[in-house]
Amino acid sequence: MPSWVCLPVLAQRTPRYNQRMDISPYRQRRVSLIERMQRAGGGVAVIPTAPERVRNRDAHFPYRADSYFQYLTGFNEPEAVLVLVAGDRPAAPQSILFCREKNLEREIWDGFRYGPEAAREAFGFDAAQPVDEFDARIAELLADQPALWFSLGHDAAWDTRITVALNAVRGQSRAGKHAPAAVRDVRCELDAMRLVKDASEIGLMRRAAEISAAAHIRAMRFTRPGRHEYEVEAELMHEFRRHGCEAPAYTSIVAGGANACVLHYVSNDQPLRDGDLLLIDAAGEFSGYASDITRTFPVNGRFSGAQADVYQLVLVAQAAAIAAVKPGVGFLAPHEAALRILVQGMLDLKLLSGTPESVLESESYKRFYMHRTSHWIGKDVHDAGEYRQGEVWTPLAPGMALTIEPGCYIRPADDVPEAFWNIGVRIEDDVVVTDTGCEIITQGAPKTIADIEALMQENRNA
Repeated sequence: MPSWVCLPVLAQRTPRYNQRMDISPYRQRRVSLIERMQRAGGGVAVIPTAPERVRNRDAHFPYRADSYFQYLTGFNEPEAVLVLVAGDRPAAPQSILFCREKNLEREIWDGFRYGPEAAREAFGFDAAQPVDEFDARIAELLADQPALWFSLGHDAAWDTRITVALNAVRGQSRAGKHAPAAVRDVRCELDAMRLVKDASEIGLMRRAAEISAAAHIRAMRFTRPGRHEYEVEAELMHEFRRHGCEAPAYTSIVAGGANACVLHYVSNDQPLRDGDLLLIDAAGEFSGYASDITRTFPVNGRFSGAQADVYQLVLVAQAAAIAAVKPGVGFLAPHEAALRILVQGMLDLKLLSGTPESVLESESYKRFYMHRTSHWIGKDVHDAGEYRQGEVWTPLAPGMALTIEPGCYIRPADDVPEAFWNIGVRIEDDVVVTDTGCEIITQGAPKTIADIEALMQENRNA
């Protein structure tokens, strides 16, 4: 008998369980969400994962699970739904996974899939069922429940499926069944949970940051006049993948010269010129967690006078912002600290005129600095969590993770000294709030002028 005939049998006998995966954080998050639901009166939560997306014709984009779903399950297969039942008795709460059935023929084409029973065991669910049975089963689960917890409005197709299920329950009113009287946005509870990272999340973020910092060092060593932005991007990608990142955490920005003054420049197709700066905003995603690093450095390895002036201004502003990160201060405090430094520097460099107070009041600084200094980071590069609660900016607390990324972008203009034209500088690090301040988890990427020039010159002299 040919050896290939035995392949399906071998696949069936050797399931690829990830025995190294610690499922306890995912279990605890499901318990925490159920407890939050119970405090609000109970009900049933429905959290689907992301669908596969067609890139063109019959080719798909690389699959990436929905962040909320992944946060609660650790399960990365498509066509899956998590249902949490938050009963009013200790024995009633239940976590149910709906996923694809085992299919050895499809595994030949697409790779391993768990199937409900193996997924239940491997990921610690109370129950697991075929995803094809979801539409029939969800109506039963929703009957006589006080509330449906769902991300209404996030996906039109899922809104329709849930509406059909609710109407199916309402159709059983003569039999004494009642549909949930309330629909609550489950993201509100999950956003609050995701805002404060647990120890396992911080560990993964540290690893993502470590890999991403190494990628920036590789890019600095590789960069030369005459090479192209996409060549540098390839070096970044190489470092991400060879250390285990699934993908870039976002589309990489590799912006030389004037391109650095375009905040979301992603073409990455221009040659690098002697005398220009290169701004790289790029980082990897590791085990579903993002890093976010920006470094700016000279293509030829040496900062010019004007470049050094602007760079040092941004670096000092970043240091002030990092120093402002501590428990109890509002989310906006780092931005305000950076902004004060940047405004004074713009006046000193003759980019603006007036007083610091008049510049802040008129917001004329936005000509050169038009974005905020921070955003949350975690499973998503712009992570879940409220920035402001009413009129009060969210107070920072231990376990919160955010970026610190001041910048200065100077386009050619008649009232701007020509030496500053097309200088775009951004310096970005990721920090985790601690009990006394913050931990900079991306500090492995050099950012002082002396360290950058030494690294680049060392490589050229090798």
